[in-house]
Amino acid sequence: MKANLLALVLSLLYLTSCTDNCEQTRTYRKYTSVQLPLSDLRQAVSSGTPQSLVEPGKLYIKDQYLFIVEVKKGIHVFDNSNPANPRAISFLTIPGNVDIAVRDNILYADSYIDLVALDISNPTAIKEVNRTETGFVNGTVGRTYWSYDKQNMKIYDQREEIATETVKTDCEGSFNVLPYLVPIAWFGRYYESFAFADVAYSSNKGANAPTAPTTGTGGSMARFAITNNQLYVVNNSSLQLFDITEPAKPAKGKTVTLNWNVETIFPYRTNLFIGTTTGMYIYDIVNPAEPKQLSAFSHVRSCDPVVVHENYAYVTLRGTSTCGVAGTQDVLDVIDISNLTAPRVAKTYPIETPYGLGIDYPTLFVCQGNKGLSVFDASNPLDLKVRQTFANVNAFDVIPMSKTLLTIGKDGLYQYDYSNPTNLRLLSKIDASRPN
Repeated sequence: MKANLLALVLSLLYLTSCTDNCEQTRTYRKYTSVQLPLSDLRQAVSSGTPQSLVEPGKLYIKDQYLFIVEVKKGIHVFDNSNPANPRAISFLTIPGNVDIAVRDNILYADSYIDLVALDISNPTAIKEVNRTETGFVNGTVGRTYWSYDKQNMKIYDQREEIATETVKTDCEGSFNVLPYLVPIAWFGRYYESFAFADVAYSSNKGANAPTAPTTGTGGSMARFAITNNQLYVVNNSSLQLFDITEPAKPAKGKTVTLNWNVETIFPYRTNLFIGTTTGMYIYDIVNPAEPKQLSAFSHVRSCDPVVVHENYAYVTLRGTSTCGVAGTQDVLDVIDISNLTAPRVAKTYPIETPYGLGIDYPTLFVCQGNKGLSVFDASNPLDLKVRQTFANVNAFDVIPMSKTLLTIGKDGLYQYDYSNPTNLRLLSKIDASRPN
């Protein structure tokens, strides 16, 4: 391994040091250390002027309103009563925000170590009503890692930027251009709080929620989920419960220790399906405040969002990423969960770079990053059939809802009419301005 890495580095140095004009322009990811005092973190949140979407994150729907996270910066609020023409209402500045969920008229958002409760009864004048510590002291977001220094009362984080630079090379063979040349990820280790994980997208299906109160809906990359009077939040290695019997006053409850590298959570009926980079946990929440583990399904290390319908769980495994290992195949696994204590693989489908997914039976939607979006007929889970593909979209997660499909990715939000699942029709797009 070391010999191969050395050979690779030397070959790159050779290529960059012997050009005709002795000058090169490079594009790279730049990471700048950021410190945030708790006093800055805990400024009251309220509605501000709408802003342009730059780095899309979580996607969430409640009634006619659409919420899109601007990763670690806040939440864009849209009136989506007409999906063909979503209208920007406001922007909520929330440092460190990644996940959201809604119960009645209260929106819950993480802000690094805090859980913020926001009153959205008037979406044009949203205001903070409560704030509770989550108990989390670190976390991963995309390719960055944050931590909390309790003694100094500061958050330590990194700002990721796409940067370019023009460098000169020594055509005589003096190699002096190594900085930024070799991607840090090749060394397989942390580098100044550098960590590897996918941005997770929020989900809350509220499958068994009573007629009142009501919850919203999100995608498959969830780290927030609401069932009955509990808000479930996963973070790296634990499941934190909050009692939201009084929605505006979330009360911290039980903490359940999980395996490392927890990624997603999906509530279905009286169970939680928790995805990690090494497998899937199934928890019984008949008693919502006391989750009970039923089983653990293991797989090779890879990214692992989960959605469920009846007796099958659909799991995408993406090994060609920062949460996988070299040589891992990209697949969609169909897991038989008719016996929740003994899940088993019923069928495996090769699929290129799968990310988030969603199901409105019998239609299954699978995101494939910069490879696009695929639509399947899942009437027979053991014989999935491709209905349509979209190669010209960047898709990381989806929400199918009332025959409107919302697809989020690096280049923005797409909305499709899928009344005819064999011929999706584009309704609108909200562009993201961040360079790839």
